[in-house]
Amino acid sequence: MTTAFPTRRLALAAATLALATLATGAAAHGPTRQKVVETVTIDAPAAKVWALMGDFAALKAWHPAVADSPADKGNEVGSVRQLTLKGGGELVETLESHDAAQMKYSYRAKNGGALPVTNYTSTIRVTAEGSKSLVEWRGAFYRGFPNNDPPPDQNDEAAVRAVTGVYKSGLAALKALAEGR
Repeated sequence: MTTAFPTRRLALAAATLALATLATGAAAHGPTRQKVVETVTIDAPAAKVWALMGDFAALKAWHPAVADSPADKGNEVGSVRQLTLKGGGELVETLESHDAAQMKYSYRAKNGGALPVTNYTSTIRVTAEGSKSLVEWRGAFYRGFPNNDPPPDQNDEAAVRAVTGVYKSGLAALKALAEGR
């Protein structure tokens, strides 16, 4: 009888630990980092495409949703780009790296602004593919609502949908501009 008591106590302790672990895991669950990668092949040399979009302040010249995109320090790391959107809304982004030789730059949004995201970072790059170009636009971010049970307009799906829409519409417009359409 004395051996049954420690076995029962051990089983009870294991069950308690398992329940505590489940409860802690459920409470700790929050948003996961989302990623979007969009690409487009453009029938134009990489140098021509980079000339159209390589300037951090040039977004207004090729993205259909952007009315204005001044950058206070041009292509210098730390430059702040103030985006004004045609449909209303604003975004503030900071240039984190700019490499003209590799035809790429990276930036970080200071706030989600008009997008339902937080902690947003992005890189856009042009790669030569013979006489054509491949443009890749990639971003990583969290949904706009950082807690559990986000409203539908600030959940993971809304964040991915919004960023995907920005990338696709921008890349399609860049392609049309570079190809002279």
